[in-house]
Amino acid sequence: VNTADLFATDRPVMVNFIFTTCTAICPMMTSIFQQVQMRLGEEAEKILMVSISIDPEQDSPDALAEYAEAFRAGPQWRFLTGSLEDSVAVQKAFEAYRGDKMNHAPMTLLRADAAGDWVRLEGFASADELESEARSML
Repeated sequence: VNTADLFATDRPVMVNFIFTTCTAICPMMTSIFQQVQMRLGEEAEKILMVSISIDPEQDSPDALAEYAEAFRAGPQWRFLTGSLEDSVAVQKAFEAYRGDKMNHAPMTLLRADAAGDWVRLEGFASADELESEARSML
């Protein structure tokens, strides 16, 4: 899946950056996305949720599929990996690149539609906050 094509949607989009071997912030951020998905119920399918790996050398499609399954990700929630160059380019495009996966910081990016601006939430956005943002975009 080409990231640009994926984001060329008029659906609201929520994005975070994770890696599957992370033991600190990534499981927390993924759990928050899972809570938002559960809270939205059937409306979750109206929102594109995207978790982008910042460690593509470890995060094969199979590794991400297992990770997604562990967090009971629905069909609207995509987990992306690719080449290291692509991963760095996407991180830089979102001003999320920190030079090393161990330095990455929690953040969530949201956009209401293809014409909308990205909203950047630094740190850990709560499930309440993200659910509220998601509902306001629907």
